Amino acid sequence: MSVRELVVLGTASQVPTRHRNHNGYLLRWDGEGILFDPGEGTQRQMLRAGAAAHDLHRICVTHFHGDHSLGLAGVIQRINLDRVPHEITAHFPRSGQRFYDRLRYSTAYRETVPLTEAPVDSDGVLATTPSYVLEARKLSHPVESYGYRLVEPDGRRMLPERLASYGIKGAEVGRIQREGALGEVSLDDVSEVRRGQRFAFVMDTRLCDGVHALAEGCDMLVIESTFLDGDMQLAVDHGHLTAGQAGAVARDAGVRHLVLTHFSQRYDDPEEFERQARAAGFEGELTVAHDLLRVPVPKRR
Repeated sequence: MSVRELVVLGTASQVPTRHRNHNGYLLRWDGEGILFDPGEGTQRQMLRAGAAAHDLHRICVTHFHGDHSLGLAGVIQRINLDRVPHEITAHFPRSGQRFYDRLRYSTAYRETVPLTEAPVDSDGVLATTPSYVLEARKLSHPVESYGYRLVEPDGRRMLPERLASYGIKGAEVGRIQREGALGEVSLDDVSEVRRGQRFAFVMDTRLCDGVHALAEGCDMLVIESTFLDGDMQLAVDHGHLTAGQAGAVARDAGVRHLVLTHFSQRYDDPEEFERQARAAGFEGELTVAHDLLRVPVPKRR
């Protein structure tokens, strides 16, 4: 049985707090695990969440500020310690190659796993698998930053009433799916397009074209909301979003489930982030993330 869920490992911005670890997000997508922005303490948070190095297939780093990448060293060493048998690919801004290298080789350890590096230096498709297409879009932050998006290929949904009207049943259903037609009856006559699921991960950024492109039509959007709307100028100055801006992005993009995260330690009322996102007009499902939360990706439409 396929599982698609977000496992939140950490939600703090800049520094960890008593209640929030540095960033870390594990997306379980069928049989794969994609780890986003492993900040300091991610290895321990994975342990607490019941996630292992063997669960990882990709690591996606948006940018090389410490709260999004300091945990990379421990995660990579754990991958080698546990001798993960399958390929793991790391995506990160190419301009941060020196930081990636320093983190990967920050201490002495025995390399047992060949980690594949696939740096990002422009918008576009990073990988294509049977289950999803992984894309990147450039964001607007003081250091080069990219957001990531998974798009599942569209499928087909068979329509029982139409099959019945044409007298198609049993093994004939599989045959028309494989061959595209059965006599004079085409696959389009008895089915409809089933839109693939879409997931986006948007961290440190001001509003920009990349934010909107990543969010468009998403079933789940994980997005930073570092500041509340009253601190808009701080958000602009430091390259971040407010809760209201995140809500407006999700509203305009038709997002089904909005996950807010990456909160400044200056605030002590998490519910205010939801109130401001709602005030911006977002009416879909909304989660204010906390550490070790599990959030299912919405079922297909």
